[in-house]
Amino acid sequence: MTGTLLLGAVAYDPKVVTIWEGFRSWFGDHGLDVDYLLYSHYDRQVEDLIAGRIDLAWNSPLAWIRAERMARARGLALRAVAMRDTDRDLRSLVVVRADADLHSVADLRGRTVATGAVDSPQATLLPLALLRDAGLTPGGDVEVRRFDVGVGLHGDHIGGEREAAQALRAGRVDAACLIDANLLAFGREGTLPPGSVRVLAQTEPYDHCTMTAGPAADPGLVEQFGKLLFGMSYADPVARPLLDLEGLKRWLPGRTDRYAALDRAVTDTGFYDPDGAFDAGHHRP
Repeated sequence: MTGTLLLGAVAYDPKVVTIWEGFRSWFGDHGLDVDYLLYSHYDRQVEDLIAGRIDLAWNSPLAWIRAERMARARGLALRAVAMRDTDRDLRSLVVVRADADLHSVADLRGRTVATGAVDSPQATLLPLALLRDAGLTPGGDVEVRRFDVGVGLHGDHIGGEREAAQALRAGRVDAACLIDANLLAFGREGTLPPGSVRVLAQTEPYDHCTMTAGPAADPGLVEQFGKLLFGMSYADPVARPLLDLEGLKRWLPGRTDRYAALDRAVTDTGFYDPDGAFDAGHHRP
């Protein structure tokens, strides 16, 4: 089978060029022509996927929600092809200082909570949904101090969460929202030294990024792409450095059932409307 698959990815870090240039070469060596197009933010990538200007998109969870809504509104079909082993069953946390007089989410009433960027599923949308589920209204019962680092990147960076963590350690806020992996990272680097904070609450498990095939993608080429992706071995000396850079040891089939909580959070906040359009009150990159 001949033809080229054009893949979209967001350049959240300079290493993205190294990653996808390496993957492009690896796929070529295995008989599939894959090219890539880099984007400065996810929303244009989603729009190009739905319009058929790219075949595949390496989507954040929020980008999947928007793409799925846009496709459904147009009578189009998307496919979640693959995700990393590290994209599955993650949790977001609300953490407080170890000596804080806070023992439940309800105790945050009248307090200040730090979050990541406005479009971060892991450090804003999902943990604030946790507060709402506990009967607290963000911006009403609880003051929200948002750290809008890298808006448009859907939390695919550590900046906003690190600033939230630093604000917590400095005593400028009473709690901070972050993903479980970053709590471990902040402990290792000293931003939140071990023992300095404790977890007040955590979300149910959810999934992160997904490789999405768009409506214009050739099904046969996508099938070939998936087979090669799932066959990529960590023991392969060529593939291993690329897998390390992308943060995985193996690719797994895409699944979408663990996006339900984020979909509800998007609906509850009106972040996107049912057709995937932006709410007028939200920032568009």
